[in-house]
Amino acid sequence: MTIYLCGFMGCGKSTIGTMLSDRLGMNFTDLDSYITEKEKMSIPEIFSLKGEAYFRSAEVSAIRELSGQNTVIACGGGTILNDNNAKIANQNGKVIFLDVSFQICYERIKGDKNRPLVINNSKKELEFIFDQRHSIYMNNSSLSVNADASAAKICEDIISKLKLIKK
Repeated sequence: MTIYLCGFMGCGKSTIGTMLSDRLGMNFTDLDSYITEKEKMSIPEIFSLKGEAYFRSAEVSAIRELSGQNTVIACGGGTILNDNNAKIANQNGKVIFLDVSFQICYERIKGDKNRPLVINNSKKELEFIFDQRHSIYMNNSSLSVNADASAAKICEDIISKLKLIKK
C-alpha cells in the first residue's frame, strides 16, 4: 500500500511520515527530496531555472513512479492540489490530509529559504493561500486527521483510521 500525506507546508508531513513508516514497517519517501535528487537541483533552483510548471510536471512523474509501492510519501504542499496527482494517489493508495492550524504551520516555515512560496509571500498572503488550499486538501483526500497534536498521537490516529477503512 502507498500512503500519501498531504497538507500545507509545515503541517508535519515529513516528521509524521518518518514515524508512521517506522510503525507500519514501510519505506518513507519525501517527494520534494525525491524530485531534487532526480533533478540534481534544489526546489528554488528548479523554480528559478525551469519554472513552477516544470516542477509541477516533475511532481506528476514522481507520483506515478512511486504509486503502488509499499511506502509512506510526504507530498509537497502543492502536490495534491493537482487533481491528476490526487486521482493517481487515490487510485493507488490512501491520501491522508494532516489538518493543522495556519499559525502552527507558519511558525514552522517562516524564514525557510528553501520554500519559494515562503520567500515570495507575506504572512498574510500565506494565510490566504492556506485558506484557499484547505478545502482542496479535504476534497482530494481519503481521510483527514487533526494534526494539532503530538507526532505519536497523529500516527496513532492515522493507524486507527486505516484499520477502520480496511474493515
